[in-house]
Order: sequence, then C-alpha cells, then structure tokens
Amino acid sequence: MQIGRPTDQTILITGGAGFIGSHLATELVADNDVRILDNLTTGERSNIPAEARLIEGNIQENETIEHATENVDVIFHEAALVSVEKSIENPVESHEINATATLNLLEAARNEDARSVLASSAAIYGHPKRTPITESDPKEPTSPYGLDKLTLDQYARQYHDLYGLETVALRYFNAYGPGQVAGDYSGVISVFIDQALSGEDITVHGDGEQTRDFVFIDDVVQANRKAAMTDAVGEAYNIGTGESITIRKLAELIQDITDTNSDIVHTDARTGDIDHSEASISKARKQLDYDPSVSIREGLEQTIEWYRDQHE
Repeated sequence: MQIGRPTDQTILITGGAGFIGSHLATELVADNDVRILDNLTTGERSNIPAEARLIEGNIQENETIEHATENVDVIFHEAALVSVEKSIENPVESHEINATATLNLLEAARNEDARSVLASSAAIYGHPKRTPITESDPKEPTSPYGLDKLTLDQYARQYHDLYGLETVALRYFNAYGPGQVAGDYSGVISVFIDQALSGEDITVHGDGEQTRDFVFIDDVVQANRKAAMTDAVGEAYNIGTGESITIRKLAELIQDITDTNSDIVHTDARTGDIDHSEASISKARKQLDYDPSVSIREGLEQTIEWYRDQHE
C-alpha cells in the first residue's frame, strides 16, 4: 500500500505560522490552495509561504472559524496552547484553546464535510506502564494540557462514529527540526542546541536517564499528508520513530555535532517528569503507510545547520 499526497484541494491549516503548521504549508502549497488561520502570538508571519493565504484571527472565535473553513476540503488542526506549565497555571484558558475551540472547529468541518487531521499528543498517556506505548494503552494525562489533548483526540473519533466525518488524530511524540525556536516551552533539543551554540552549559534535568522518542519534522509532515489521504479514518495514531534515546546521550550527541566547548551539567529533576517514552508505530505503518526515515543524528545535523544560519 502506498498513500499519496493531497492535490487540487482547498486546505486550511490552523496554527500554520507555527513550527509544524508552517512546514506542512510549505509541503502542500505548490499543489493545493492553502489557507492559514493564525493569531501570530507564537507563530511568525515570515514562516508562511508566499503562496498561502493568511487569515489572521483567533481559533476561539466562531465567526473566524466559519470564515476560515468555508468550502474547505481538508483541515489540519495544529493551533494549540502547547505548554504543560501554562495549562497548569491557567487550566480554563488551556481548555478553551485546546478543547472548546477544537469542538467548534469539528462542527465547522461537519458543516463543510471536510476531512480533519488533528494534532493530538503523547501527553495523553501520562506515565506509561510500559514502552513502547501502543494506541490502546491507558490514557492517564498528568496535566490539563494532556487532558485537553485527550478530549480533542476522543472528540475527533466521536465525530467520525456519530456523524461520519472523516477524522484522524495524530499523537505526536517529541517533534523537532529547523524552525523550532528555543524558549521556555520549546522542545529540549532546541534548548540544548541554543546552549551549545552559545557556549553555555548544556543543562540536563535529573540524571539524564529519561528516554524520549524524537521525531523529525519531515516525518511529522509525512504523517499528516498521508492522514489526509488514508481510508483508515476515525482512528488515532502514534507518530514517533519507534526508537528512543536518553536525554544524557542526546546532550552528548549535540555536543559532538556542534563541536562545542559547552559542558553538560545536571540540575534538579523536574517534578512529574516522565521517565520513559517511546512510540509503537506499527499501526501507523500499516494503516497510514507511515515510514519515518530521518535518524536522530541526521535530524540533529539538519537542525543545527539551520540554527547556525540564524546566528550568522
């Protein structure tokens, strides 16, 4: 089985000025009419391909959603408040952005009969009992963010079961790549690279034996475009690599690739940090024709090259 890519479609990407959304827009814009809905609070206008049309607005506003979804064929829902910390500080805001807005978007998709691919998260699993994690494993999120994503995930499948809407939920593990800017809430890879290139200490929380499944942005985009074409709708899929690396080894790899003088130092462990995370991707391989192809070293080399270009 080979699954192709969308062509000659009217496509909406929410959060399309952000990290994942902008890469997806760049991939699809040559063969489709691409609209982007983004309020530009975290996304950058410069990330948006020139051929795409920006609708600057808030995903929480129903009129904006109705306008953005008019006559669309496919919706990629990437807009979110992507912060465990902020969700704990303000659970109501997190729920409004991540859950309520998604429900309103699914209603609009139902009105337009638009295929909807939604960004879920490995955060829905909480502290896994085992690895690799399968889609049927227990869902015990440890933060409002994880609970919001679980709500999104289940609504996506409910809308297929109840209304026949073509939906796919993609449970991202740790996505990384060029364009992911280091900051308080970005992935550990972007933070480590920024520290290494700045000559600062690379700070590892705890003993560094925590494991994570890091998936390169090109493979995340691949999963999305195949989710837009698969017949296996009404389902949720883990999107990772099926392999994991310790945080300490990740820091050492970045140290090696950047040839930095930075030292790796260990700080206090973070409260509630998950010890081990790794995706089982056999379901996505079988039903989405998903085939992650970028190794952690290759992905880091591309990401570090992008960061170096930004520093010049």
